Amino acid sequence: MNPNEINLKLKPFIDYFLELAVFEWGLSENTLNTYRRNLNSYISFLSEKEVDELSKVTTHLILEYLLLLQKKKISARSLAQHLSTLRGFYKFLCEEQIIDKNPIDGLDTPRLSKKLPHFLTEGEIEQIFKVAETTPRNKERDLAILELFYSCGLRVSEISSITTHDLSINEGILRIRGKGDKVRIVPLGSRAIERIQDWFGMREMGKVKSPAVFLSKSGKQMSRVTLWRIIKHYAMLAGLSDKVTPHTLRHTFATHLLNRGADLRVVQELLGHSNISTTQIYTHVSVERITQAHKNAHPRA
Repeated sequence: MNPNEINLKLKPFIDYFLELAVFEWGLSENTLNTYRRNLNSYISFLSEKEVDELSKVTTHLILEYLLLLQKKKISARSLAQHLSTLRGFYKFLCEEQIIDKNPIDGLDTPRLSKKLPHFLTEGEIEQIFKVAETTPRNKERDLAILELFYSCGLRVSEISSITTHDLSINEGILRIRGKGDKVRIVPLGSRAIERIQDWFGMREMGKVKSPAVFLSKSGKQMSRVTLWRIIKHYAMLAGLSDKVTPHTLRHTFATHLLNRGADLRVVQELLGHSNISTTQIYTHVSVERITQAHKNAHPRA
């Protein structure tokens, strides 16, 4: 198989990965362009090595690629970005069960400052809900969507795939199948229950061709792209940054819980993080909680 054929064979995996990066993780356009550029460079390297299956990649081959980049005298930051891109890509490949073993495990990344997640204040969240409550169209559906994003800290892919069988209104819980097919139970607040019940009253009046909770006009499961656009729409109407995404609401959910005293382990469980180090990033943005704790505990505060 020649290099061009290998490129064509491997690039669909990049496209799928970048689609998730936009609609689920809410990455900026600049970061997305960096990911695309880095992965295209990597796939070209694999093509030259005549590696036509991602499962055939070894740790040694990745090291060879990184050494090649070093020989080109790129900066330490650029090298770290390449490695970070590959880490994300191979994590995605493992979670989607495209490969069985992650060849990048064990490689060290140069230490760089970690970007803090963007989140909204409680006042900004209320602005979004206020705008949604006055909308004349799809009010019940959109309020239920917003409530599940903010009140439950769900990913866009999780909301898209929720079915009526996953909801237990009487018990006030929601069963979520997250990354890596891991199942977790998330409690539903009273407002979330109320919004879902309002939506169910409207849902049965339209076309229903899927057990998914949120349906498109044709009655099928609502796509992640549509959910993403709904969040962007209300954020813009509320006069907020155009950088608000579904993942912003997930960051906001975690930050607000910690600000109000929730235990980090509980937040980890609610978010579905397998490693608490992933959740710990939110402790850096919970300034209100830290300030209040100091004020309550220190004798000279």
